[in-house]
This record gives sequence, C-alpha cells and structure tokens, in this order.
Amino acid sequence: MYEKVGNILKTAKESNTAAIAFICMDYVMARTVVYAAEATNTPAIVMLFPEHVTIQHTTGFEKYAAMVKELAGEVKAPIGLHCDHDYSYEAIMRTISAGFGSVMMDGSMNDLDTNIAVTKKVVEAAHKTGVFVEGEIGHVGTAADSDNDKTDLYTKPEAAEKFCKESGVDSLAISIGNAHGEYRDTPHLDIRRLEDIHAATSVPLVLHGGSGIPDDQLLVAFSKGINKFNLGTEFLGKYFQSVSDFAAENANNPDPVKIINMPEYVQSKLQPYVEGRMRTLCKF
Repeated sequence: MYEKVGNILKTAKESNTAAIAFICMDYVMARTVVYAAEATNTPAIVMLFPEHVTIQHTTGFEKYAAMVKELAGEVKAPIGLHCDHDYSYEAIMRTISAGFGSVMMDGSMNDLDTNIAVTKKVVEAAHKTGVFVEGEIGHVGTAADSDNDKTDLYTKPEAAEKFCKESGVDSLAISIGNAHGEYRDTPHLDIRRLEDIHAATSVPLVLHGGSGIPDDQLLVAFSKGINKFNLGTEFLGKYFQSVSDFAAENANNPDPVKIINMPEYVQSKLQPYVEGRMRTLCKF
C-alpha cells in the first residue's frame, strides 16, 4: 500500500519508534524492502539517492517513483517513497515533478539563516502540492573523515528550534554523532543532545548514517524522538556480497543466460537481512 511518508512518520512518532528508510538503487533492492515490510507487517520507506540517477544511472526519477508505487500496490504494508539529499530548489522541483511525495532539501552546508531561507522556499513550493519536506541542520558528514567525532558539527537545540519555526519544514535530520558511510570506530550518539533537540522541536527527527551504529543506541534514540532512520551503506554492502555469491556459485554453470536468475537469488539473500532490521528496530 502506497502511503505518504508524513503519515508513516506520524505513526512512528506516536509509537515512539522509527521507520527505516532504505537506500535502494534499483528494482531488486526496492522489491526486497517492500516484501520484507509485508512479511513483518511493518511500515517502510524506499529511498532514492539522486546520484543513482545522475551519476550511476541505475534508474530514472520518474521511472523510480512509478516503480515504487507499483510495488507498494502489491502489498498491504504501508510503503513510503522519499528522495534523499538534494541541494537546490531546482533539483527539488525536478524530483517533485517526477512523482516523489517526500523530498529532502539539504542546506546544511550553509549558515543557519541561508539554510532557513533556501529550505523555506522549497517548503512553500512543495506544500502547494502536498509534498513532505525534510531539512537538515548541523552537518551529517562522512564517517571516513571522522565527522561523527566533530562536536562542532553537531546540531544545536536552539538552532533546531529556530530552523523548524522559520522554515516550516516537516521533519528534521540532525547530527548527534552519526555520519554517512562506514565508521572507523564504534560511534556514540549524544543522547542528551537528542533529548534537548526533541524538547525544542515538534517535528519528527531523522537519523542519517545508520549503518554501524549499535542497536542498543538506536533503540534508545528511537525512544527519544528519532522517527526516521536512514540505512544505506550496510544494505548496499549486503547487495554487493549477494551478487558476488551468485557469481561464485555459478562460475561453472554452462547456461549462457544464467544471469536472469540473479535478481531472485539476490532478493532471497537480502530479504532476511531487511526483515531482521525491521523486527529488531521497528516497534510499531
């Protein structure tokens, strides 16, 4: 069942839990998430990273949106569609016109007032067509650069309050010790900071850089106001391993079209992992 991301996050907020947004670069990954959601009776969000279109060319914006909506129609579990980091008004408008009902305007590289201004412009245009907008304050950088250790990049509660009030954003990605990519060391989320941000804002909070954060920290964060949790690096790594396993197992297979069996094989390997993440972390 195709569902608005805003409705999924509202349910998560009411349940003191988080919905997982899985980066999916193609049909196999998206179908895996949708059918794992159905198997666990858990809401889930299928999420596109724009560079999978503009750089890797694994899909197209319109085709991706239509694909996810078609897959969602095959199940009863609520499935949301979201486009991750975009950095300009023009890019966001392109994504919205392609059929996405939830987008992220990442202006976090700017100073606070500029971030508010560019995000507000997106919010005003998006809301005219009922599109949900996620913003970001603080800077969720890369784990490879140890950005998760740079507390000066963390979100400040008073700035988060100002940002939400003045931009009109629907959800907020924050920096509390999380970072994109593979962590060098075990990350440690600043739960006290999260509590302060949660107290200062009223919108669902979002945690990027979910791969590698210990489950016990995640569950505490979800109970303290994180309602959307992005998972990409780990899922993409599992995808690569599954493709590698298929190639290894079929190295001596003489069938000249053996590749046609790869999607089903890969989904059979990935789906237990996705179901496990949902059962462990999502407490709807």
